[in-house]
Amino acid sequence: MHCYGDLVNYLCCGMILAGLGHIVHHRKTQPSYGRHMELSLAARMIPARLAWFIQEMPALLVPLLLTLTSHKPSSMGKYLLLGTFCIHYFQRTFIYSLLTRGKPFPLSVMVSAGLFCTVNGFLQGHYLLHCVHFDDEWSADYRFKTGLLLFYIGMAINIHSDYILRNLRKPGEVVYKIPTGGLFEYVSGANYLGEIVEWFGYALATWSLPALSFAVFSLCFIGPRAYYHHRFYKEKFNDYPKFRKALIPFIL
Repeated sequence: MHCYGDLVNYLCCGMILAGLGHIVHHRKTQPSYGRHMELSLAARMIPARLAWFIQEMPALLVPLLLTLTSHKPSSMGKYLLLGTFCIHYFQRTFIYSLLTRGKPFPLSVMVSAGLFCTVNGFLQGHYLLHCVHFDDEWSADYRFKTGLLLFYIGMAINIHSDYILRNLRKPGEVVYKIPTGGLFEYVSGANYLGEIVEWFGYALATWSLPALSFAVFSLCFIGPRAYYHHRFYKEKFNDYPKFRKALIPFIL
């Protein structure tokens, strides 16, 4: 497959602008799902497990399909794609989605998330397989090693934090409780912090604009959500730990 460089650049710019626009548009309220849900009577709801499975699947499926294209892909790009980006979305699609105990999703949220995952899956896969050319020494570069280390540390934080949140509730329970353990001892959005670290690690390991644009979008999208989660906990629980921050330990 030919590298569509102009399309890649347009999608990268669009993703960064979308992230910044999200901050502006949702500076007072968060997207309507989960604990921040404000539903009209006409809203159509999808079970959380099904919604997560459907919306996350394209980010895994599209890059895998791109590896089957006739043009021989970059071997290092393929390794990075399958070893970082796809492993995250495999976990989100086949593990997280089947274990989650979250509230049902509005159909509109699921569809918009699914469209984003489709576009982003194409962007990351197409760039790493058909556009970038890594030299033979890239695997020894400090950016590659540091980036991979950050990615897997972030992924471990994200998975462990999701485990803590999931086990706060008994099956069928919908109440909110104060999370404890892991990085939740320091921040309210430990799961979000882990994912942000993941994607900036991925951006460093690939040293690419598409990966950086996705990392910036993730920061713009889930960073503010961590802040609103933090505010929710403080308003709901009088005994919420006062030293705990929203997203960055000891700082913010």
